Amino acid sequence: MLLHNFAVGLAIALLPGNLLAALLGTAGGIVVGVLPGLSATMAVALLLPVTYATGPIAGLIMLSGIYAGAIYGGSVSAVLIGTPGTGASVVTVWDGYPMTKRGESRLALATVTWASFFGGMAGGLVLIFLAPPLAALALIFGAPDYTALVLFSMTLLVSMSGDEPVKGVIIGLFGCLIGTIGLDPVYGVPRFTFGFGELAGGISFISVLIGAFSMPQALLLAAAALKERAVTPVAPIIGNERLTLSNMRGQFLNALRSSAIGIWIGILPGIGPETSPFIAYEEAKRFSKHPERFGTGIIDGLVASEATNNATVGGSLIPLLTLGIPGSAAAAVYVGALTLHGLQPGPMLFAQRADIVYTLFIGFLICNCMLLGLGLGGVRLWTRVLALPKAIVAILIVVFSAVGSYAIRNSVFDLWVTVIAGGVAYVLAQHRFPLGALALGMILGPIFEENLLRSLSLSQNSWLTFVQHPISLVFLVLALGSLVWSIRKAQLRAHGRLRSGPGTTVGESMD
Repeated sequence: MLLHNFAVGLAIALLPGNLLAALLGTAGGIVVGVLPGLSATMAVALLLPVTYATGPIAGLIMLSGIYAGAIYGGSVSAVLIGTPGTGASVVTVWDGYPMTKRGESRLALATVTWASFFGGMAGGLVLIFLAPPLAALALIFGAPDYTALVLFSMTLLVSMSGDEPVKGVIIGLFGCLIGTIGLDPVYGVPRFTFGFGELAGGISFISVLIGAFSMPQALLLAAAALKERAVTPVAPIIGNERLTLSNMRGQFLNALRSSAIGIWIGILPGIGPETSPFIAYEEAKRFSKHPERFGTGIIDGLVASEATNNATVGGSLIPLLTLGIPGSAAAAVYVGALTLHGLQPGPMLFAQRADIVYTLFIGFLICNCMLLGLGLGGVRLWTRVLALPKAIVAILIVVFSAVGSYAIRNSVFDLWVTVIAGGVAYVLAQHRFPLGALALGMILGPIFEENLLRSLSLSQNSWLTFVQHPISLVFLVLALGSLVWSIRKAQLRAHGRLRSGPGTTVGESMD
């Protein structure tokens, strides 16, 4: 059955339209990722409405390319100008930019590209072989098990808030609250609609994400453009030293270990791709024969950072497709994409639409192959993207956000939702609230509520049902352990005892 589904997925993924979707998605993701400050989540949310014009298969393949491309694209600006394009490429700056200052930017970019390709393919292969059996296992989950699983996932939101776990909890619960707007999932009673008929079906998840992750960046870019209006951006100069086999000798175990870390972090719901590079970097440093050279511009650091970054992408899709629970904020947008095309993520998706699932798997691998080609062949093109005036980028973001939000349901109300969400998100971002927790809260909240009510209904309102089921009991214990560890980790960061790189703490390096 696996070979049959794989063959069907391969045949569909190789259709010209799907290959074009993979190419356009990967290239678009790289462009957005290259621009400093524009996250992978923003790239996926901003370009999601474009997939509405395609079929579900081409649309999901395109989103895979956007996600992988944006994660990789952030490393280009990290290497060339010392500014990470996305939060996941912070660690790449530590060794990438020193290499650029030595005139080795071409070598650094080639290393980053190959490491990203390796990590992406590793994540894709694990996705192919781990997701189907996990989906089969998920079929035995009852409502109490799903409730405890979602609760565990929600405790992991605390880890997304860095030094201030309380803010992660607040913004996550705020996302859950937004998810309750509309009809009650069990009794069908309207809630928080305030007389607006448009709210009976709930707030458009995609419109909120477009506003929350796109509009604040447009405002920040516009403000920066006003300050720098006398400055004309210049494309960075590319060095001449090239990557050779001798440069990469001994890097296979580093790349493999870092990919494994990225896949595992990606599978854990709520943590996101911004965490894994710090762990992989420290592990590469610990296993290195010359740890004192990390942070001075060596290939080892780049391989660790980039292999784990792109491996996280495949890992984050595993809980999404098998359990309906996203592993990152960007993966959460996939829920909107699947819903947009009439698909429900979870174990039944494998049973009912195996053709789409396996085509997505193969398409993900194809996107990573295209990432390799675009990364190696388009270096000078991506550097030109860095020279785009910030005012132009800000205008394009606003236009894409407005058109995309309106086009999904042809609703002016959704457009207002995007504008309001953008304003609220801008204020929250200024006070360092983790917006990724907002997206995950909107996804996890309704799932938690529906399964909680169903569990209590089936057990005659007995809360003991959650400890009487072995699976739910395990997840409750994990949730408690996750919460304790996250709080302890925040305390260590606050005292400067948890370090993540050369001379910085985790919190400092992510600022």
